[in-house]
Amino acid sequence: MILPGNTSCQGCPISLAMRCLDEIENPVLVIPAGCSTVVAGLHPNSAMKIPVIHVPFASTNAVACGVKEAYKRAGVKANVIAWIGDGAADIGFATLSASATRKDDIITVVVDNEAYMNTGTQASLSTFWKAKTSTSPAGKADERRDLALIMIAHKADYVATATVGYIEDLRRKFRKASQIEGFRFIQIHCPCPPGWRFPSEKTIEIARKAVMSGAWALFEFYDRKLRFSGIGKKFAEKDNRISLAEYLKAQGRFEHLRDEDILAIEKAIDEEWEILKRFSGE
Repeated sequence: MILPGNTSCQGCPISLAMRCLDEIENPVLVIPAGCSTVVAGLHPNSAMKIPVIHVPFASTNAVACGVKEAYKRAGVKANVIAWIGDGAADIGFATLSASATRKDDIITVVVDNEAYMNTGTQASLSTFWKAKTSTSPAGKADERRDLALIMIAHKADYVATATVGYIEDLRRKFRKASQIEGFRFIQIHCPCPPGWRFPSEKTIEIARKAVMSGAWALFEFYDRKLRFSGIGKKFAEKDNRISLAEYLKAQGRFEHLRDEDILAIEKAIDEEWEILKRFSGE
C-alpha cells in the first residue's frame, strides 16, 4: 500500500502502520495535514498505491462521510478511512465526535505519536504526562486524554487500541474493522524517534515496552463489551509487567524525571487500568 523511498523519517511508525492497510479491502484514505501527509508525498506524486484525499484538519471525518456516501450511491464497495494524527484528533474533535454519534460507515484511524510532530513537537491532548515538548519544556503539566474510551462513550460500533510494536495484532484489528459496518475507531500507538528522542532503530522496542510496562493498553470494544486483546491480556496484570522506568528512561523526553515523578505516573497508570478492568469485568 505504500512505496519504498517515501519521505518518512527513519524508523517512522506511521509508515509501518500504513503497510498494514493491505488487510483492508479497497481502502480509500482521507488525510489531514500532518506526518501522514508528508509520508504520502506532494502532488502530483504519491507514495501511496491507493486513493488519497488531502483535507484540512477539522473537516476530515466530514469529508470521509461524504466520500463514503458517494461510493455507496455509485454502487462501489470501498472502505473509507479517516487517517488522522492525535493533533488532528484535537483540532477536528467536533467532526470526529459528530461522525461517531451519527455512526458514519467509515473507519477512523488515529496514529498517535503523542504530539504535533510535523510542526515541531508541540504538546497535544495525547501527550504523555510530564513529557518534554517544545511547548512544555519542563514537562507536560496535565495527563493525557483517553480518546478510545471517549469513542466507547459515543457508542461506536467498534473501538480498538493497537501498536506498531505488535504488527500481527494491528493487522487483525484492521481486518476485523473492515468486516464491520458502522463507525469504527482504531488508535495506534506510534513512538516517534525524533519527537521522543530515541534512536530510529528502536521504534519497535519502545512500542513493545509501552505495552509491557502497562503504559499502553491493548483492547477491543464491540458487542457492548471491552476485551483485552493479544499480548495485552498478559500485561493487564501488573505482576507481569516490566518496570515503568525501563520504558520512560529509554526516551530523551523523560530525561528530567525524578524517582517521585515516575512513581506518580505509575500511580496514574494503575488508576487507568482499574477503570479498564471495571469496564471489562475482568
